[in-house]
Amino acid sequence: MPKILLVEDNEMNRDMLSRRLNRNGFEVIIAVNGQEGVDLARSAKPDLILMDMSLPVLDGWEATKLVKANPETARIPVIALTAHAMVTDKEKALAAGCDEFDTKPVELPRLLEKINALLRAAG
Repeated sequence: MPKILLVEDNEMNRDMLSRRLNRNGFEVIIAVNGQEGVDLARSAKPDLILMDMSLPVLDGWEATKLVKANPETARIPVIALTAHAMVTDKEKALAAGCDEFDTKPVELPRLLEKINALLRAAG
């Protein structure tokens, strides 16, 4: 069962998305701020990270940069999740090291396609 680290500070989004991912065969671990996400990426070794960009303590852009800069976690695919849907927001997320980008509100079929494609590519 693939393990997904969900880094999301909004409780409603966190609960809804983690339940839907569980029903689709994923183990979900949760971080509520960017620093916790960086720490859990190192300790829990998830197969993929869903990273909200607007986070307390350390925002998603900085957290992604730290994950990608660490040789222990650099290969973990990261999908940016954000309500910021401008082209520049996508470019900023990809420049920070995110492997993919998706907008909120989450459309689960589209997000699952992205998750599965990245998991397949990571082998």
